[in-house]
Amino acid sequence: MTTAYSTLALAEPLKRAVAEMGYENMTPIQAQAIPVVLAGQDVMGAAQTGTGKTAAFSLPLLQRLLKHENTSASPARHPVRALVLLPTRELADQVAQQIALYAKYTHLRSAVVFGGVDMKPQTAELKKGVEVLVATPGRLLDHIEAKNAVLGQVEYVVLDEADRMLDIGFLPDLQRILSHLPKSRTTLLFSATFSPEIRRLAESYLHQPVAIEAARPNETAATVEQLFFSVDGDDKRRAVRHILKERDLRQAFIFTNSKLGCARLARALERDGLRCAALHGDKSQDERLKALEAFKAGEVDLLVCTDVAARGLDIKDVPAVFNYDVPFNAEDYVHRIGRTGRAGASGLAVTLVAPGDARLVAEVEKLIKKKAQVQPLALPGGERREGREDRGRRDFRDRRDGRSEGRSEGRSDASARDSVYATRQLPGQPPDPFFDRPYEPAAQGEAAELPAWEKAARSAPAIARPGLLSPNIKPRRQVAALFKPRAQEPGEADAAPGQTPDGQPG
Repeated sequence: MTTAYSTLALAEPLKRAVAEMGYENMTPIQAQAIPVVLAGQDVMGAAQTGTGKTAAFSLPLLQRLLKHENTSASPARHPVRALVLLPTRELADQVAQQIALYAKYTHLRSAVVFGGVDMKPQTAELKKGVEVLVATPGRLLDHIEAKNAVLGQVEYVVLDEADRMLDIGFLPDLQRILSHLPKSRTTLLFSATFSPEIRRLAESYLHQPVAIEAARPNETAATVEQLFFSVDGDDKRRAVRHILKERDLRQAFIFTNSKLGCARLARALERDGLRCAALHGDKSQDERLKALEAFKAGEVDLLVCTDVAARGLDIKDVPAVFNYDVPFNAEDYVHRIGRTGRAGASGLAVTLVAPGDARLVAEVEKLIKKKAQVQPLALPGGERREGREDRGRRDFRDRRDGRSEGRSEGRSDASARDSVYATRQLPGQPPDPFFDRPYEPAAQGEAAELPAWEKAARSAPAIARPGLLSPNIKPRRQVAALFKPRAQEPGEADAAPGQTPDGQPG
């Protein structure tokens, strides 16, 4: 049973903004959380990703802050009254955009601060005064220490993606931030899971919270088709191209476990003729935002990401997600595939399982309480095409295991090496007879041919200077003496080196 937004006791400016965004019915988390927040109670909410948690806390907060709205230009009339904390820069920017759209027809001001960019524009925005501040913990602490953000009048605090913030190690930062806030406030905590750590955090900072679970924790969306394919590591890229073509997929997320693997895969797919962009932690904030905007605008078809993009990114109508690598943390699987099939839409989640991923797949099965039907994937084209890297790996394995052509026929080590090098000859390259000749040492006394630079150095006339070891060594630069030299005593000049004037050894 769905509940319409029109049934909520929202102000006309908020209803108008919601209608313009095309929202008619509330999701389960919104239907349960919004009335509780409107009543001023603390909330501990759990819901799978893509269920509309942003609207669940944004709309009731804006509704309760309308009593403070004013048109004054004075920053003192616009103190921070609602604080929204998020783990990543991308998520903070996204939530700030949503809040700005909801508050479009009100006089409430909002701003976002996150790391990776210059603080000066953020400082200027904060100095103007804002009622709603969206921030990542680290950058917010920077502004607090710089006296740019004063949180003494905060009435509402939202901890979104709280499980992710704990995973990253933000707990000390959260504790420092919450120590600057008034004790009488409404605190909202949203998380994908209710782990023991999340429950301890809620007990410490929430007052008699209302627990809301829109779905079983760690449950994947029913609208997402989950497929597991057994694919050798060297065939994964071909598998991605094959599934994209077979399913006629226009856009997709591709998740890897490492930043280096992410960058390499993006470059390889670009060489295959696909429009790709990489999104990982080594990218600057400007590069990451440009990649996201290009993906949203349809200028990029494939967004190759690490788990930095798995949390909270709300991009509509993404048809598929590829797990190029099975995630090390089973919970990341839930967040990854939550990028598709959002808001009731259908989606596809493909996980490529290498031979050594059995343990990781078992952990995913245990978490989602579903059996992963790992099936083989028939790739077109018969045998896998072997590249230069593959030939190198084969040669290494052959030499390591003693299976080289030379050794199998009982030849000497020298002939075995010759056979290995012969396999590395580029196709179509004619053999060089020079390398087929046996080694012939130079005749005794025969002068070796010297390089031109050495010939020039040897033919150059040496400058006769005492103590000079080589004509290529420059003399020391003479500097002025700091003290006047001592005057010679009579007969001192006639003394032999190493002797005193009286003829005794010095």
